[in-house]
Amino acid sequence: MNRNASTRFVIPFFCLMFLLSFGSSQLDYKFYDNSCPNLSKIIRYGVWSAIANETRIAASLLRLHFHDCFVNGCEGSILLDDSSNFTGEKNAFPNRNSVRGFEVIDAIKQNLEKACPSTVSCTDILTLATRDAVFLSGGPFWPVSLGRRDGLTASEASANTDLPSPFEPLENITAKFISKGLDVKDMVALSGGHTIGFAQCSTFKQRLFDFDGAGNPDPLLDVALLGNLRGICPNQDNSDTNLAPFDSTSAKFDNSYFKSLANNSGLLQSDQALMGDNKTAAVVLNYSKFPFLFMRDFASSMVKMGNIAVLTGQDGEIRKNCRVVN
Repeated sequence: MNRNASTRFVIPFFCLMFLLSFGSSQLDYKFYDNSCPNLSKIIRYGVWSAIANETRIAASLLRLHFHDCFVNGCEGSILLDDSSNFTGEKNAFPNRNSVRGFEVIDAIKQNLEKACPSTVSCTDILTLATRDAVFLSGGPFWPVSLGRRDGLTASEASANTDLPSPFEPLENITAKFISKGLDVKDMVALSGGHTIGFAQCSTFKQRLFDFDGAGNPDPLLDVALLGNLRGICPNQDNSDTNLAPFDSTSAKFDNSYFKSLANNSGLLQSDQALMGDNKTAAVVLNYSKFPFLFMRDFASSMVKMGNIAVLTGQDGEIRKNCRVVN
């Protein structure tokens, strides 16, 4: 990693430290300094190894963290398997056969249990791993205060209702962000996480073949992109799980996603809808022109999201296995 990559966002780092001082009061940057001093190294190496094996995993970890925090807060509920006491979130409609990255968190947890048993929560692991995944993909670095504890249950029903859907209108998605204590700028900035990764054809195929119910494509979709996507996602059921990149640099965290939206080349209908509202469109255009602005705001919004309804103190637990309650 070159020197510029590690220093390009120094100013946001200090700004975010100031912001976090007003965040969740029981979280602390130095929470594990004595109890698990090699925490950052172990997590960074685990994420680096996973990305070296498959670049797509960076986007998967980011999505995993987002889907965790939006369902009853950042407390690791998405990592839990079904049990006799609850139906977990892994098979909720937004997650089924699409959310991934569990093995990466499991491997990091196993190494941390060897280094510092029963000390680091799965939720903190996921939060730090996500930050490192973004940074190692070329995105910003932000400070993460620590001390989150793991929840004792999960909710498939809440995952089905609380997570934004690519098929929802913008006003519904906006309402879901606001209900979590985030604002419109946070929504646009966090949508920029789609600058890395892929989407399954089932999430946007209607735009290609039957957007209006009369067999016509979405008129907003760029014609060249339409032809390319129809090649990846032919109009047949067995193409539903095929993958298409969100933008032209799917392994690099940059502002290409916003440039695509400005050119009517957003992959998901919910992404392109950001250009249909004056307020969100103005933010999109700013991010498309000023990548540093996007990086700064994305980091700030990730800090806010990572503090949604966290468990601290004696609440929850420190799981020994991220997939099951102790």
